[in-house]
Amino acid sequence: MPQDSAPPLPRDTAPPTAAGPAPGSAFDWLDTARSERQRAGLVRALRPRPADCPLLDLAGNDYLGLSRHPEVTHAAAEAAQLWGAGATGSRLVSGSTELHARLEAELAAFCGFEAALVLSSGYAANLAVLTALTAPGTLVVSDAGNHASLIDGCRLSRARTEVAPHADPEAVRGALAGHSGRALVVTDSVFSVDGDAAPLPALAAACRAHGAALLVDDAHGLGVLGDGGRGALAAAGLAGDADVVATVTLSKSLGSQGGAVLGPARVIEHLVNTARTFIFDTGLAPAAAGGALAALRLIGREPERAARAGEVARELHHRLTEAGLTAVRPDAAVVSVRAPSPEAAVRWAADCRTAGLAVGCFRPPSVPDGISRLRLTARADLTDDQLDRAVGTIVATAPPMS
Repeated sequence: MPQDSAPPLPRDTAPPTAAGPAPGSAFDWLDTARSERQRAGLVRALRPRPADCPLLDLAGNDYLGLSRHPEVTHAAAEAAQLWGAGATGSRLVSGSTELHARLEAELAAFCGFEAALVLSSGYAANLAVLTALTAPGTLVVSDAGNHASLIDGCRLSRARTEVAPHADPEAVRGALAGHSGRALVVTDSVFSVDGDAAPLPALAAACRAHGAALLVDDAHGLGVLGDGGRGALAAAGLAGDADVVATVTLSKSLGSQGGAVLGPARVIEHLVNTARTFIFDTGLAPAAAGGALAALRLIGREPERAARAGEVARELHHRLTEAGLTAVRPDAAVVSVRAPSPEAAVRWAADCRTAGLAVGCFRPPSVPDGISRLRLTARADLTDDQLDRAVGTIVATAPPMS
């Protein structure tokens, strides 16, 4: 998500009359806000799916097709039976089980880091790092295309934040050059809107030239990039470096739920003692930890899944552009296809859904460039027939692009 992705606040309504506000009027401003969203075409609605949803899913983030894998679901169920439905408390009270410890150890080893810390979500992991590793006077340099969780972490950090142009290491160097003291450069590894990858080696070089730390959200890289899916930092040769911290989610390639921070042991120890989204949040449910651990072990045994996800993404891009659509060349498993307008994007996604295909639909203000698009997620478990069907549906329902 971009830096300016938060929806605008509604305009204030007129002040109450001298007689005082009418009973029940405290939330009347919500009606104004709703009307403004409707006029802008930005109304969101929940769409609960059934357990046996018939749609071919290119909207979710189950990159390796593991969320329903029998080994993963069995491990999740077994963990719930053994440890209970919930963690029962925060990680520092009663919410840390032997299962959490095994997951942290194996996740750190798989990704090439010294230590790991599991939290209840990737969002919480990003907030934890950004608030615990900064202070007033710290400079945070944040990529303009970063996810909303990183943006919110910057806002909560009490640090001075400078937004750098997207994927621009020289701009990062410039921001760091004018600062003396602690500094942290923050970026997604793979950006969730277009699926392009950050220039991690160049960013690391910029950080080291100025003594800054590098924080990389590898939510969309884990399981897809690097040797056997070990992530973007492993692919860049930066995993385990003393000045690098990564965050990941357990809800994408691992098909489960939760998040984690990976980094030097002293960073993890500091988070355990100071990160509020770790200290004051209930621990990750045992079922999610068990499912994630099973998925991690499965990826280790079947490294070809990571390669297959990339192949599917590249094939989607090739066939869609060959059909005349404009799509961003994928660096991982996200394929972004341009739409001519927000309204056309919404109709296109709805027409795909009617034809049996679920796709993502991104439009302003959730995109930094103001360009609406369909967002497709490649999956390692897509068959050739399903790939044919997906491409055919997207092309057949495409609006005029002029």
